[in-house]
Amino acid sequence: MHAHVHHTDPERLTGLLSLDDVDHLLTSTALRTPALRIARDGTVLPSSDYTRSASLAGQPMPGLVDGRKAIALFEDGASLVLQGLQRYWPPLADLVAALERALGHPCQANAYLTPPQSQGFARHSDSHDVFVFQTHGRKRWEVHDSSGPREVLMEPGVCMYLPTGTPHAARALAEASLHVTLGINRLTWRQLLTRIAGEALHDERFDAPLPAGYLDDPSRLAGPLAENLQELIAAFGAQQPHALAAGQASRFLTTRHRPLRGALRDRIRLPEITDTTVLVRHPGTPCVLAATGDRLRVLLGDREVRMPQRLRAPMEFVRDHERLRPADLAAWLDPESRLVLTRRLVREGLLGLGE
Repeated sequence: MHAHVHHTDPERLTGLLSLDDVDHLLTSTALRTPALRIARDGTVLPSSDYTRSASLAGQPMPGLVDGRKAIALFEDGASLVLQGLQRYWPPLADLVAALERALGHPCQANAYLTPPQSQGFARHSDSHDVFVFQTHGRKRWEVHDSSGPREVLMEPGVCMYLPTGTPHAARALAEASLHVTLGINRLTWRQLLTRIAGEALHDERFDAPLPAGYLDDPSRLAGPLAENLQELIAAFGAQQPHALAAGQASRFLTTRHRPLRGALRDRIRLPEITDTTVLVRHPGTPCVLAATGDRLRVLLGDREVRMPQRLRAPMEFVRDHERLRPADLAAWLDPESRLVLTRRLVREGLLGLGE
């Protein structure tokens, strides 16, 4: 497969994670391993080289990043890798949530800060698809894809896609380089079918022991094996693809990490909500509607909320609008009912109070 390079407006990307942002994370937060990894000359350094222990209210807090040590290692030529940024850096959390919603695959965000004229890792390939974009400085990438080796100059405004298994290496140029990688941890047919097969094999009839004597006479195993294979095939044939597909979507849309930014403020302001209050959808929060009997299932990324089926129409309106007022639901709900619904959606983190 080919790597792809795309050029866009630098400001669309540089604001997602700047050099100042990395400075803040390293020096002014309680960052802990494994959120930071440090490598030099292709070797990952032990975390003891850049962490310290502390205590809070008498409880130990091991693995705290020592900003002074991390910066000293950076000055000495080491690359700093911020891992799992989608869990604690809001701009990338929103971006990853949107990417997961579009692709249906788990995603993650890492950032690599490399000193001038340095290379953190030797040529390697990743076990997942990667989107790369530069937010500070420039970096020259050596990429080996199906068209052969080539060089790509990454600078702010340049994005690159690397398919799984693409060998690559990168070196910073005259100034420090900061780039972000979005890893796509692909869900495969093998994984889905393996899970379905595992569920079918939970039947107690498959717990019977293999027959004795099959080592000397494999035919003693072949007959029962054929019968069990036929039963397994029948169990597969009885599966309903639409139900399995809906289950897969539901599983994904109720197990994602979802930032709760603003949730405390919104809870405190719940009594302020009136029919004319402007409410906004929280960034990155999906709102997928599904039905089970007489109940409406609302999938919110990290959870499922169940409601009466009669609320489908107003929930479709909520799903389709980024901003709304409770009064906008007047076609379906009386004033008290629409306040009850919108306040519940604020509690669940789907909606927040607008400014």
